Amino acid sequence: MSAKVSAEEMEEINVAFRKVDVDGNGYISASELGDLFSEVGSPMPGYQVRLLLAKLDRDNDSHIDIEEFKAIFTEMKDDRASLSFRKALNKKEGILAMGGTSVISSVGTQHSISEQERFAFANYINSSLEEDPDCHHILPINPTTEALFGAVRDGILLCKLINHSVPDTIDERTINLKKLTAFTIQENLNLALNSASAIGCQVVNIGAQDLKEGKPHLALGLLWQIIKIGLFAEMELSRNEAIAALLGDGESLEELMNLSPEDLLLRWVNYHLKKVGMSISNFSGDIKDSRAYFHLLEQISPDGKEEGVPRFEVDMTGIYDQDLAKRAEFMLKQAERLGCRQFVTAADIESGNAKLNMAFVATLFNKHPALTKPDFELDWTMKSETREERTFRNWMNSLGVSPHVHHIFCDLQDAMVILQLFEKVKVSVDWECRVNLPPFKGVGAGHLKKRENCTYAVELGKEKAGFSLVGIGGQDLYDGNPTLTLAVVWQIMRRYTFNLLEDLGDGEVAGDDLIVSWVNKTLAEAGKTSSIKSFKDKSIETSMPVLDLIDSIQPQSVKFDLVQKGSLSDEDKLNNAKFAISMARKIGAKVYALPEDLVEVNPKMVMTIFACLMVRGMRKP
Repeated sequence: MSAKVSAEEMEEINVAFRKVDVDGNGYISASELGDLFSEVGSPMPGYQVRLLLAKLDRDNDSHIDIEEFKAIFTEMKDDRASLSFRKALNKKEGILAMGGTSVISSVGTQHSISEQERFAFANYINSSLEEDPDCHHILPINPTTEALFGAVRDGILLCKLINHSVPDTIDERTINLKKLTAFTIQENLNLALNSASAIGCQVVNIGAQDLKEGKPHLALGLLWQIIKIGLFAEMELSRNEAIAALLGDGESLEELMNLSPEDLLLRWVNYHLKKVGMSISNFSGDIKDSRAYFHLLEQISPDGKEEGVPRFEVDMTGIYDQDLAKRAEFMLKQAERLGCRQFVTAADIESGNAKLNMAFVATLFNKHPALTKPDFELDWTMKSETREERTFRNWMNSLGVSPHVHHIFCDLQDAMVILQLFEKVKVSVDWECRVNLPPFKGVGAGHLKKRENCTYAVELGKEKAGFSLVGIGGQDLYDGNPTLTLAVVWQIMRRYTFNLLEDLGDGEVAGDDLIVSWVNKTLAEAGKTSSIKSFKDKSIETSMPVLDLIDSIQPQSVKFDLVQKGSLSDEDKLNNAKFAISMARKIGAKVYALPEDLVEVNPKMVMTIFACLMVRGMRKP
């Protein structure tokens, strides 16, 4: 497969897969396949859908996973069933075929972009960053042209958008803003891509050169990931305890918060629609007639009871218009009055564009959740996600694991993600004979198959990877035991980091001592006074060893007048750490650790920082 598919084609495949996999569960079902053909105006009888699924389903498990999807794309020229699938996909949601030549492949390739997505993302960026003076040279972006793809070329907009979605990810002192050259633009794009990876975006197939060239399919894919992370950020109990109002009968808070953001958003919509006797099951076909949206707006509009917020009356007369396009436009005018007309046009609603409609609903949730914290007795002891858990989750997602990890312990309970991670660290997995693949049908049988996967994962860790997993069994992964699950994930991440070093070196086995020795040697050769004894060295809390190492790897890259020295307060240390982490990413080091890890001298995360800088130092810029 790797010999036939270029990096750009891989990105196209991943984007296409996500368009069909509406519920985001990591595979395509018969219903999603049927919806695809219906939505593009070519409805297919159920038996034909099943025949097509059987044709495309290589392992006869009644669904198409990403590996089968890749195989389909390599056979498009010869396989009629696959060709009909491709045609339907390209017709969906106003897709434009973009001809181009891959820098990796010597043959012409076809990439698909959505005009609707380009239009929606440009408008979202215009409204989100309009007051940022550093973006005035590119804003507003004309959404009807390809100006969006030119706007990402200098990296500034991407850096700003990342901070809009996840504040303080990038220390803006490190963004090059004036008198840009090819080199400083490269630095901005390095900073943007490595920071995007650190917040959980998959950027494996995207390089700075791709963005410099404004490649539409890659730019749209990256922009959507960044925007989506920001849209879903508020869907956490720690940020909004009123989300507990969405609890189902007999459901615990933990079960509620283990829902994916998409499922939680659907739960929120149906919570409000239940009051008018309605419900929806998706953000595509079920919202095409705008009726659900009209009633949702009516339920979430301010009732005037909150101090300082006037009552808002939704004009419902448009719901009776027989023209669906006019009905959708009338509804959007009501949404605009609520300050929520974002992402969708009337055409997007009528065609059932699932991605943009989900983004529209997320905007409604963020601005007008209309939820009240329940007054009945609840166990509020559920812990929020720790920094370490968030770092591991983002690292896994950046590698492109499927399905996407939203809640680390819940989403690892079937071991599918862990087994994919083993392959990332060169541990072979026997997918055919030892792994039970989803969907896991039947309550009892499903649980048993998941436990068997977990047992196999621990077996691989002990016998093939040589990890120290004393006292850890498959049941611990299945139960979502936080301490023991993190112990497994950490050892995989550690091995992944060491593998990067070994691939660049002369075959020498990487380890803590090797990294410390290299750090001190590099600092000494550059004439720096900093040094470290270990990854627990107290001097690391000032970030000076990290900043000196960055400046040793790329001389004169660090503006030391921005660094606090002498007797440092906690705030000074944190500011230095933020600067150091962003500078590391700016020179090309893919750092996942957080500034707080430096200030607290967290040895595990500190090791990854120095290791990533060593990887950067061992390869040519």
